[in-house]
Amino acid sequence: MTRILSLAAGVCPETAPADFVSACAEAGWNACGVWFDPETWTNAVARDVRQRLDDAGMIALDVEPVFVTPSGDHGQRLIDAAAAVNARNILVVNRGAEEGQFVERFAELCVMSAGANVGCCLEFLPIMSLKTLPEALKVVAAVDHPNAAVLVDSHHLDRTGATPADLADVDPKFFRYAQLNDAAADPGDDLLVDAVDLRSSPGEGDLPLIDLVDALPAELPLSMEVRSAALRATFPDPADRARSVLEATRRFFAENNLA
Repeated sequence: MTRILSLAAGVCPETAPADFVSACAEAGWNACGVWFDPETWTNAVARDVRQRLDDAGMIALDVEPVFVTPSGDHGQRLIDAAAAVNARNILVVNRGAEEGQFVERFAELCVMSAGANVGCCLEFLPIMSLKTLPEALKVVAAVDHPNAAVLVDSHHLDRTGATPADLADVDPKFFRYAQLNDAAADPGDDLLVDAVDLRSSPGEGDLPLIDLVDALPAELPLSMEVRSAALRATFPDPADRARSVLEATRRFFAENNLA
């Protein structure tokens, strides 16, 4: 398989960034995400993450998240962190900023991240202020910067009422990677709990993941964003958890003849 498969940092929210890299390496992943906490991130953390990535021969697919709020964000620090660990992308979310303010700030982040040779990816999700694929595409079109991209998460795509078919008319240049995970067809009454606790590994739920993979550009990197309370309880060791998701992911791709 030539496609890059990565494990998202949110799978092990209790694990420090460098330790998460080591857990992913032990489990057999060749790429992973990095979580940026502005309260605890330091140059020493960046050096440790980069060293462990280099030692394992791993790719940092993304660093997340930039929460854009009415009062500001940590975008510059996160971009600096992404550059320090040689990450390929940053993930940006609108948390309360007015539309015009957000468009202006996303444009700035696109320019800043381009200068660091890092992609700038806008995620839409129903529990934040920018909720849908059309809203995300509207922002990317308004910004009109070659570094601007849209991040599709299979869970959020489904929970906002969209389908893989809605990606047919999206220009492939707007994709730098996507997030893959499964879930029950019914999200229940609490979308936040659904998003952070009730996802499952690919092939273990009801989402149309085969259609989604087919709808995305061939060989687009995929990050497994399996946020699951059950997975955390069953596999308290982060390496064991990472291994469980990798085994399920490989099985899903093999059984469905996906590249």
